Amino acid sequence: MATRFEILLHGEKKAALRAAGEEALDEVERLEAQLSLYRPTSEIARVNALAARQAVRVSPPVFQLLEQAQRLHRETGGAFDITLGPLVRCWGFMGGQGRMPEPEELAAARALSGMGHVRLDADGLSVRFDREGVMIDLGAIGKGCAIDCAARALREAGVASALLHGGTSTTYALGAPPDVEMWQVAVAAAPGGGGGHNISGGHRPPLHSIVKLRDEALSVSAVWGRCFEAGGKTYGHVLDPRTGRPVSGALLAAVALPSATETDALSTALLVAGRQGGGRIGRLRPGMRTLLVMRGGSRGGYSTRGNLGK
Repeated sequence: MATRFEILLHGEKKAALRAAGEEALDEVERLEAQLSLYRPTSEIARVNALAARQAVRVSPPVFQLLEQAQRLHRETGGAFDITLGPLVRCWGFMGGQGRMPEPEELAAARALSGMGHVRLDADGLSVRFDREGVMIDLGAIGKGCAIDCAARALREAGVASALLHGGTSTTYALGAPPDVEMWQVAVAAAPGGGGGHNISGGHRPPLHSIVKLRDEALSVSAVWGRCFEAGGKTYGHVLDPRTGRPVSGALLAAVALPSATETDALSTALLVAGRQGGGRIGRLRPGMRTLLVMRGGSRGGYSTRGNLGK
């Protein structure tokens, strides 16, 4: 997952809280060892290395996560996809800041992307690809899964109040802080919550929302971060699986739900779907709260929609 996880715990028994926090972070490390694209010993690395030539058996939790990713791909109309590895590499974002690919490169990468290339066998708990070069990358859902597992470990240890995050982009609020009813989490306009300029060249608003959470997760996906400029245009690292190109139009998407696994995936899908498909994605789950920030509009070059709250 290549990101930093942190936990804030409230309670009176410091030694017990520390032990619970360490156990929760051990759960994150366990998931990292299973799901990492970059660890050669992980289950996903083994799938990527062998699944084009043979069915590769995985552990039940990993298979369940792959099934969930497949279901989310279907529910979002392809806006969420875990097979974007060839496209990410083609655009230079796998370990780099990006570059403009040649048309032939892009066409070849698109031919290797898509959940239609992945075969899941529930009876054998196995994965098979239909061609060489297909790659699974759980970066857009694995972090949320790790947060859910860590939160479950804290609950089982008796922790009643905690705030967890992975890379500040996915947060889970367990219970509430002392003397208040809910945790309050800011959705900033840019990393660190500062102002600055957005990817389209205008000014970012300093803050979009303050979100109140209790036993609920919040995930934010945005186009800034890794990006490059070419031909007077800026290209960000979030790719649209349906076109094979960087997302354009939407700047930021946020989703709140009880499951961090789902918010992690659905915030990415909402960013990809943008103005046209965002409404449908926002109705996929009962009680789902969303925020979508788009280029254009009267407020400094951006507009917002959604019910995430101020």
